Amino acid sequence: MTLDLGQELKDDFPILSHKVRGVSDLVYLDSAATSQKPKVVIAAESNFYTSTNATVHRSGHELGELASAAYEAARENIARFVGIEPGNLIFTKNATEGINLVAYAVLNATLLAKSGDKRYNKLAIGAEDSIVITEMEHHANIVPWQHLAQVTGARLEYLKVDESGRLDIDESKFSKSTKIVAITHQSNVLGSVTDVAKIVRFANKVGAMVVLDACQSVPHFNVDFKLLGVSAAAWSGHKMLGPTGVGCLYLNDELLGELPPFLLGGNMIENVTYESSTFRSDNAKFEAGTMNIAQVVGLSAAVDYLKNVGMNVIHEHVRELTGAALKGMLSMPGIRILGPTDLTDREGLVSFEVDGVHPHDVSQFLDSKGVAVRAGHHCAWPLHRKLGAVASSRASFYLYNTKEDVDVFLAALDQIRDYFKVA
Repeated sequence: MTLDLGQELKDDFPILSHKVRGVSDLVYLDSAATSQKPKVVIAAESNFYTSTNATVHRSGHELGELASAAYEAARENIARFVGIEPGNLIFTKNATEGINLVAYAVLNATLLAKSGDKRYNKLAIGAEDSIVITEMEHHANIVPWQHLAQVTGARLEYLKVDESGRLDIDESKFSKSTKIVAITHQSNVLGSVTDVAKIVRFANKVGAMVVLDACQSVPHFNVDFKLLGVSAAAWSGHKMLGPTGVGCLYLNDELLGELPPFLLGGNMIENVTYESSTFRSDNAKFEAGTMNIAQVVGLSAAVDYLKNVGMNVIHEHVRELTGAALKGMLSMPGIRILGPTDLTDREGLVSFEVDGVHPHDVSQFLDSKGVAVRAGHHCAWPLHRKLGAVASSRASFYLYNTKEDVDVFLAALDQIRDYFKVA
């Protein structure tokens, strides 16, 4: 794949014509935080509101039928994109909610089991059990499990990150006490990609569920959750060209049927009396209330756009850009790369430190040149502490970026130490 893909696609993204501070051409290198949106996605959401807007699965009038059909067609399209059945896909407001849904559903199962409901004995978790996560997790895949462990007394254990910035998958961490294994598919700081198949194999040996944070993987390369064999996976729409306000959660058949609901209210019920309620058994059990319908339709348009470009094409393009950035950065004095310094099992972002310059100052200087990067701990504070970094700057690449974007970034980065007089 050539590095010209981004140039071919730029006109599809209106915001990329923005002039930073009214002067510099925008070089947007913050797609790991949120991606920009093509015209077709903006149009799909707008068209829903102008031609189809109604609540779904409630109204018997024509608009209600059209909205319901659009919502479920989007579900099928998005589900097929990640290799799963539509009935196993649940819409949320973001990936954080999806992970919390699983954690709180397990907590509800634990409380119900303690109250005598034997249906939830298998899912219940207690002081004799453990939850395994990794040192490279985003806060969204740490804090819910910390809370579950605190409330239930379960132990929280960590798979370590080695010196190269890759995960050390230690089989001794998996035991008969392991009930949940929660991992990222790709680190949002290190860029390193997890060997999910290996973790699933170890988890299956001990009967543990595997919950996957797929926020950085689904936008960038082909993902098939059924093939991976994970129990659950959460990802965000806004990182894959879709609107904000919509996320996705995959639950395998076992969890879909056995987990109790997390949010309670309209649409997810089977029957309600003044004394008690019963709940649906399908994916609607986890979609209480009026859903983010227009955003789901917009996300389906994003999936169509990604499929039209080709995920393999996108993957190769982003790897080439990442390799070019790594090569240039490694040749500069005073730059420390966080994570692998080669492209083996690593994807399209580079987190880094500039000696003697705070990451926020790095970000502001780059912004003055039109280059948008992220600065901070990227919602991965424990990992930064482990790496001995207060924070870092992060450049992330996507399908609409070009080789010229990388060149502008590298040229600006090369000026920073002189500008702050730390060279």
